[in-house]
Amino acid sequence: MPVATRVIPCLDVDAGRVVKGVNFENLRDAGDPVALARRYGEQGADELTFLDVTASSGDRETTYDVVRRTAEEVFIPLTVGGGVRTVADVDRLLRSGADKVGVNTAAIARPEFIDEVADRFGAQVLVLSADVRRCRPDGPPTDSGFEVTTHGGRRGTGLDALAWCAEAARRGAGEILLNSMDADGTKAGFDAELIAAVRALVDVPIIASGGAGAVEHFPPAVAAGADAVLAASVFHFGDLTIGQVKDALAAAGHAVRRSRATAAPAH
Repeated sequence: MPVATRVIPCLDVDAGRVVKGVNFENLRDAGDPVALARRYGEQGADELTFLDVTASSGDRETTYDVVRRTAEEVFIPLTVGGGVRTVADVDRLLRSGADKVGVNTAAIARPEFIDEVADRFGAQVLVLSADVRRCRPDGPPTDSGFEVTTHGGRRGTGLDALAWCAEAARRGAGEILLNSMDADGTKAGFDAELIAAVRALVDVPIIASGGAGAVEHFPPAVAAGADAVLAASVFHFGDLTIGQVKDALAAAGHAVRRSRATAAPAH
C-alpha cells in the first residue's frame, strides 16, 4: 500500500499570532494559532508546522506557550521551527509538546548541530528547513543555480542548496522542509523543478512549501517528488480546505489519509 501524501498547514507565528505575507514581507494578521490549529485538526490535517518568524529572545517564551496550548488540544504531529540554536532548545520544545523540530540558520552556521540533534533525539525529530531561492544575477553563483538563504529569504549564503540538502540528509536530518522563497506567498504554484532536483539527491521525505494557490497546484508537487505538501495563507483565509486538497491529490492518483472530516461524500 503506498504511503499517504501528507497535507500540512503552516502557522507562521509572530508574538503569539499567526501572520502571512508575500516572500516573507508585508506580514498581516491571520488569527490565533491555537484556534487555527484546532480547526485544521478537525478538517483532517495530517500534521501541523509552527514557524516562529521573528524568533527573537523576547518572543521565545511566547512560542513555548503556544506550543503547549496547541499540543493540549490537537492530536496530530506538530513541528516547531524558528530560532532553534541549541540542543537545549530542541529539548525544551519537545518537552513543550512538539513532535519534531525544524532547524535552519543554526545548522548552516554549524552543520555538526544536525549530527548532535539526530544523535540525541533521533533523526525522526529533526526537520531541516531549507529556505531556497534561485541565485541572483548580482550574487555569487552556485553549481545548481539554487542558493540557501537565511532571515526569511532576505539574506543569501552563497551555499548551494542541493548540496546542502544532501549533506543535511547524510548528517541525520529526518526530513527536508523545502521552502521556495521565490514562490512563497505568490499563489502561483510550487517550484516543481526545485523539488525534483532535491528528490534526485536525497532519500528522506521532502515537504514542499511555497506557492500554493489552488487545488491544482498540489498534485504536481507530489509528482515531482514531494512526500508532503505544506501551505499557509490558502488555508488561513479560507481559500481552500484540507479536504479539497486531499480530494485533488486522490483524483490525481496519490494516496491520502482520510478522516471523517475529509472523506469524500457518498454518491
